[in-house]
Amino acid sequence: MRHFNVKGLVLSAVTGFTALIFCAQPAAAVTGSGGGGDYPSGEEVFQLTAQQTQGTFVDVDGSSGPSLGDEFVVSGNLLRGSTTVGTYSEICTLTRTAPADEFDLQCAADLALPQGQLTLQGGFTVTSAGPGDIDLAITGGTGRYRTAHGTVHGVATSSTETRLTVHLIR
Repeated sequence: MRHFNVKGLVLSAVTGFTALIFCAQPAAAVTGSGGGGDYPSGEEVFQLTAQQTQGTFVDVDGSSGPSLGDEFVVSGNLLRGSTTVGTYSEICTLTRTAPADEFDLQCAADLALPQGQLTLQGGFTVTSAGPGDIDLAITGGTGRYRTAHGTVHGVATSSTETRLTVHLIR
């Protein structure tokens, strides 16, 4: 296995993931009508921009490459357009290494918004090219989101920002 800068790649991947989930163009909320529209009744679709403000890599065994159990912890702000509307935090654990400079991350995240929190979970593969698009499950929430489920699709737009499209079903 060729060793590569795992700290830099993981930081970039998780940041990209975080940005993917939380970064956006000016946010738009759409509630489906259930009558032949693009979204089923009760589904709300909106975009956020995730901007990383803090992050660290935890190398559990001190090896030079990725190893099982290594973690990345990141947090930052959630934006709608240029307005901060909340915060997020995320922790990812490396769960599989493979030849050809790739590894899997399992991540848990929360989005803290004015009317409650959304919790997210999922895994993805990171290669030397980066994480690609990421899809996470909405596993629950609090407040307005206490019955939430659905998905979040993220696309990294830079090393510190991600465009998130939230498909929220309540």
